Amino acid sequence: MHEQLAAPPAAGASAALWPACLDRLAQELPEQQFNTWIRPLAAQLAPDASRLTLFVANRFTMDWMRAQYTQRIAGILEQLQGHPVQIELVLAPKKASAKQGFSDSIRALNTSAEPAPAEPAPAAEDGRDAGAPRSRLNTGLSFGTLVEGSANRMARAAALHVAGAPGQLYNPLFIYGGVGLGKTHLMHAVGNKLLEDRPGAKVLYIHAEQFVSDVVKAYQRKTFDEFKERYHSLDLLLIDDVQFFANKERTQEEFFNAFEALLAKKSHIVMTSDTYPKGLADIHERLVSRFDSGLTVALEPPELEMRVAILISKAAAEGAEMPEEVAFFVAKNVRSNVRELEGALRKILAYSRFNQKEISIPLAREALRDLLSIQNRQISVENIQKTVADYYKIKVSDMYSKKRPASIARPRQIAMYLAKELTQKSLPEIGELFGGRDHTTVLHAVRKIAGERQQLTELNQQLHVLEQTLKG
Repeated sequence: MHEQLAAPPAAGASAALWPACLDRLAQELPEQQFNTWIRPLAAQLAPDASRLTLFVANRFTMDWMRAQYTQRIAGILEQLQGHPVQIELVLAPKKASAKQGFSDSIRALNTSAEPAPAEPAPAAEDGRDAGAPRSRLNTGLSFGTLVEGSANRMARAAALHVAGAPGQLYNPLFIYGGVGLGKTHLMHAVGNKLLEDRPGAKVLYIHAEQFVSDVVKAYQRKTFDEFKERYHSLDLLLIDDVQFFANKERTQEEFFNAFEALLAKKSHIVMTSDTYPKGLADIHERLVSRFDSGLTVALEPPELEMRVAILISKAAAEGAEMPEEVAFFVAKNVRSNVRELEGALRKILAYSRFNQKEISIPLAREALRDLLSIQNRQISVENIQKTVADYYKIKVSDMYSKKRPASIARPRQIAMYLAKELTQKSLPEIGELFGGRDHTTVLHAVRKIAGERQQLTELNQQLHVLEQTLKG
């Protein structure tokens, strides 16, 4: 955006009006939203402070700002100024600086879009002596390369705390969520941060299946002393997908022993799973109770703006520029997880390079036509109603009925919530498909389930199962 427009011409207290408003918005909004939408704006205040002109990059951004933020901005300005201030949205001149403003905001979200450089040989993975056990960490998976949003904020904060003060609070840290939501990325970030601060620390990242394999090898070769020395001497153990321990009796016994040994020496353990500890099947109760004894945090599917930020930052890491309107188009149609977003991005970049065309919404629609047709075919309100009814063992007709007992009303609210999350239907359209209910009824259900999902572990897990079922 125009540098000359960034500072309003008004003098005195009025000159500080927009910076003061920015400070308030920065405190109220999630960092990712603030950096994406608010920080790039250039502002110009009328001499009498009756009107604030905000310069936006394009019409898509203008529509989004008008719908989401202008009312709140006007409210803050009135509080600060003591009288109403009219908000005017204007398209910025189409110069490189306008695009650069948005790119800068994305870089603020993702302070290091490029992977961290590899450690020099011979200690290629963790920077320690060549003779020391290797950490198996991917140095490109750091806190800097993780886009933050409400879906991962609590888990990220807990992981940062563990990396900065291992062996203290949140031990063990148990992170759970569906496929492709960033569990593994967070674990590697913890290990990389600890080794950055303490290069001599003994850190190991391992998948649960590898631990099972190591137990089998120790049995076959009678090398349990070496096995115990390896695992019991760690400062930080990062173990992925512990649900794979199910029905493996000896593996569970050895992991229990390692768990106790590490906690006794104030080492830290971070684990991931596809479900919360008490939802794990065929794992000893004493082990489950250990998993649940520290802090358990969930990773949710990324919200719309977080998906947009992820697409733009990952495109930048590939040396490509993705226009924000294209990122929004993709993000609205690929909702489930980061892995699917990355897959969609790869298809778009390949299609763009192969056809030597700039990235645009028509190009994205063509590149993703198979994915879009599958999604449109699979996820409908009717399909959601049937899936939820089957899950909670009620009749599909109960979704449209006026019956209000909790055994029916609750699944109906869950189906309304999923319909809003997984389809493009408006609130009135969803209400019509649920027996002609008013849109305010649907809005109440959506807000109620969304709020309870953050607090009730069992409900959150049920919603994960339903979402995965619907997405195939």
